Amino acid sequence: MSWSFETDSEFQEQLNWIDTFTREEIEPLDLVFRGPGDPWDPDSPAAKAMAPLRAIVKEKRLWACHLGPELGGEGYGQVKLGLMNEILGRSRFGPSVFGCQAPDSGNAEILAHFGTPLQKEKYLQPLLDGKIASCYSMTEPQAGSDPAEFTCVATRDGDEWVINGEKWFASHARFSEFLLVMVVTDTEVPIHKGASIILVEKGTPGMDILRNSAVGPYVEQGDGVHGYIRFTDCRVPADNLLGEEGGGFLVAQTRLGGGRVHHAMRSVGVLKRAMDMMCERVVSRTTKGGLLADKQLTQEKIADNYTQILQYRLHVLYTAWLIDKYKEYNREVRKEIAAIKAATPKVLQDCIYRAMQVHGSIGVSDETPFMTMWANIPELGMVDGPTEVHKVTVARTVLRDYQPAPGLFPTYHTPTERARAMEKYGHYLD
Repeated sequence: MSWSFETDSEFQEQLNWIDTFTREEIEPLDLVFRGPGDPWDPDSPAAKAMAPLRAIVKEKRLWACHLGPELGGEGYGQVKLGLMNEILGRSRFGPSVFGCQAPDSGNAEILAHFGTPLQKEKYLQPLLDGKIASCYSMTEPQAGSDPAEFTCVATRDGDEWVINGEKWFASHARFSEFLLVMVVTDTEVPIHKGASIILVEKGTPGMDILRNSAVGPYVEQGDGVHGYIRFTDCRVPADNLLGEEGGGFLVAQTRLGGGRVHHAMRSVGVLKRAMDMMCERVVSRTTKGGLLADKQLTQEKIADNYTQILQYRLHVLYTAWLIDKYKEYNREVRKEIAAIKAATPKVLQDCIYRAMQVHGSIGVSDETPFMTMWANIPELGMVDGPTEVHKVTVARTVLRDYQPAPGLFPTYHTPTERARAMEKYGHYLD
């Protein structure tokens, strides 16, 4: 039997280097480049600042480690990726410097599996190299992420698909070279058999971005990176269909399962950073004649944060271990992915609030990172599926392993169980 929570020494050295590199070289980018699209937009001034850092990461053979060697990555398993991402999650720029930023990482996997040779040549390699950006467009303004309510359709017309409808919150659409768009290609069958994913190139006639929303308030409304798109008789080549017609959700699973896990991994990094700031504050600040760290209510907050973060982190790594073990997203794996995805906004809300609260007024000001962390919590409760949907998935999967009681009373009915126990051991009472 093998059971260990240790990291081998060689990889731990790499993690130590990643931690130092992230703190010293990457986190300062967050303070200089503050535009909503800066970590992902190839035309942003931040891209020039990231270029030498990316070169160092590639030299260290730590670039795009989620991909296999045939795609220029290291083919790391999910446990290794989890340990890396919980460091990179400290910075908004961390994943981009290491070539594992969303949504590009998942979109690259879709292209690798389902793209044509021409699409791979034109888009996949530049995407893997961080030279272009991409968009995954699924949700709709009237439907959110409920596929049963999707109305954006694509109709086959000879050698082309003609797309009509609207898409909402299409992240990074404004500076993406291509979009992977979930459309309804057969309205006569259930949506999970009638949806497909089509690649739409930047600048295709009939695709118009109506506006770009941001998460939280910005000085200039419409300056965000989440596009509201309208397709009007937008024609794309038939070869731009990725996967089989009607197989859109099968294609999507190539990216969604891993994406949800990676969101959770990066959230561990956010939580650890909040904990670091919290602990530094309470051992530095004096109030009512003593350190904050010596106050029992402060100690309670520290203990609650420590316990909650550790529990969450271990659950994330356990899920990563399951993926590595089974090499597929089976029922057990999907249950744990859904569970950590559902847990993410709650643990962030609890732990960031405690850390922010012990800072007092500076904690809610723009002079600490807490309000930025706080603003991102609701988004993580919605991206890649709302929390409620994932909880339903967890509950249904758990309940499959249980059967109803065979009789009037439950199987744990104490009088019935005691009668059976008395038959077995009652003679010792005589």
